[in-house]
Amino acid sequence: MTTLLIKNATVLVTMDDRQREIPEGGLFIRDGFIEQVSPTDELPQAADEVLDLRGHLLLPGLVNTHHHFYQTLTRAVPAAQNANLFHWLKTLYPIWARLTPDDIFISTQTALAELALSGCTTAADHLYLFPNGSRLDDEITAAQEMGMRVQASRGSMSLGESNGGLPPDSVVDTEEAILKDSQRLIQRYHDPKAGAFVQIVLAPCSPFSVSGELMKQSAALARETGVHLHTHLAETEDEQEFCLQKFGYRPVPYMQSVDWVGEDVWFAHAVYVDNDEVKTFARHGCGVAHCPSSNMRLASGIAPVKEYLAAGVKVGLGVDGSASNDSSHMLGEARQAMLLSRLREGISGFSLSNDPDRKLITAREVLKLATRGGAAVLGRGDIGSLEPGKCADFFAIDLNRLEYAGALHDPVAAAVFCHPVRADYTYVGGRPVVRAGRLVNVDETKLVEKHNRAAKRLLENQ
Repeated sequence: MTTLLIKNATVLVTMDDRQREIPEGGLFIRDGFIEQVSPTDELPQAADEVLDLRGHLLLPGLVNTHHHFYQTLTRAVPAAQNANLFHWLKTLYPIWARLTPDDIFISTQTALAELALSGCTTAADHLYLFPNGSRLDDEITAAQEMGMRVQASRGSMSLGESNGGLPPDSVVDTEEAILKDSQRLIQRYHDPKAGAFVQIVLAPCSPFSVSGELMKQSAALARETGVHLHTHLAETEDEQEFCLQKFGYRPVPYMQSVDWVGEDVWFAHAVYVDNDEVKTFARHGCGVAHCPSSNMRLASGIAPVKEYLAAGVKVGLGVDGSASNDSSHMLGEARQAMLLSRLREGISGFSLSNDPDRKLITAREVLKLATRGGAAVLGRGDIGSLEPGKCADFFAIDLNRLEYAGALHDPVAAAVFCHPVRADYTYVGGRPVVRAGRLVNVDETKLVEKHNRAAKRLLENQ
């Protein structure tokens, strides 16, 4: 048994039901789980490892609910810089068709390195194309070496252009092969226990890239094996029009028609929904991965986050793929979520004088989305807050830095309002992934070099 004592944090934010902020706070951890959360002077004073966080803000590890790790290899591609979703995809599909297993491994480590350095400890990734022998196993192995928790989504595309889908036939697979591999991955990797580092998710890519039959069969397999379901939904007006023409439904009713509503389902984006569809999500317990940076980058729109929260819909944050965000900074994503929500209020004519009961979303509310909200979306009761029995997943930020000068009267709000910074410490299951601002399990300089070589190869002759 190993123990870890965290002490003297300037402020420890629990994100538990009491939403405590503990001055001079600390944690006592045993074998990767939290045993005690309290002021430092109430904690045991001895442990196998002691970390003094004097001068630091201590927060629960951030939970990323939607990503595409492989897209770190195709950031800021010139032909896709100024495109909407469908044109962006059509531009990048041929490049992604050149991915290899090594590319999946390298891009996973790059994305997870960025995430860890921004305070993230658990990430849901959506890998939906498998060219040249690539497998989800490549991603899982890379994540295990990094020491991060992953909800590894076995994505899929089966509806190619020749059958009325959006992706080229070269990047789609047969539905028989998709379901067979999904079963294999669940049996080999899925860990349902508290503290799991790998859980499998079934994730057909989108309504415009898979058939309704694959959606139904994936849902049946997921429920038979106890794993969660994930897909893109209602991201753009183009998608809405596609669903109406091909299926005769708007995106949300289409999901209902293929058995894709329930507490085991979460959707990425969910921008174009009406009031009845918000109520459908709430009634069935569906979750939403809000991806503000990606939605702005692709000019997709603004998700109705406040309406979701008011209705009781589970909402978490996602950085989305690094070719539609071009970053994997979770703390930065929390800031974007706050600012975009406030912009939406302004566009709708928000005024305290006209509606004193309607408030702007706060820094603490978006931190809750990035922690407890994300945990709820992923169906994980073991992460998202710092309290006894939960996983020892946390990050800490040194407050004595230029970006926070003049903001130390409220360091919790400063973490969101001020320029996003790197985490100084990130621990997952009581083990360091970032220590003193540096990655522990990978050489950052060598990783960047390998990543850039792979990206250059993919873009040659494009």
